[in-house]
Amino acid sequence: MTNYEIMFIVKATLDDATLNTLVKDVQKLITDNKSKVIEFKDMGRKKLAYPINKEVSGFYYLMNVEASHDAIREFDRKLRINENILRHLILKKESE
Repeated sequence: MTNYEIMFIVKATLDDATLNTLVKDVQKLITDNKSKVIEFKDMGRKKLAYPINKEVSGFYYLMNVEASHDAIREFDRKLRINENILRHLILKKESE
């Protein structure tokens, strides 16, 4: 298992119920693939540096996870096709 840091931005135009469901589903993508979420931070609503798909702000989230390469590949694939996720970034953390 490898440690990864994942940041993703969700559309700010979503209602609270949809937003909470989406965030839980994103975390579930990790835990369903025999991996675990070590830390999860809601960084709040922020203005984007530039418009993305006509959106000017979004909700930022940061996760530290311990996952296999296959779990991260599946996670990346599903986030790419989700239209409510504006951007995501997955970084492999160095071993300490």
